[in-house]
Amino acid sequence: MGVPKKRTSRQKRDQRRASNFTIVTPNVQKCPKCSEPVLPHRACPACGEYKGRVVQKGAED
Repeated sequence: MGVPKKRTSRQKRDQRRASNFTIVTPNVQKCPKCSEPVLPHRACPACGEYKGRVVQKGAED
């Protein structure tokens, strides 16, 4: 197995590690009924609607 000839600097080491730490913004959409921001494939927390029908109890207005 190969052995490194030179020591890797802290800068190069940290640059390599930092490339795996990317922050991805969530894909937020508007609810078609109340226009509140909601994540896709989830019921709206404001009105409780998903795919045109109410699926959460107590969220009805």
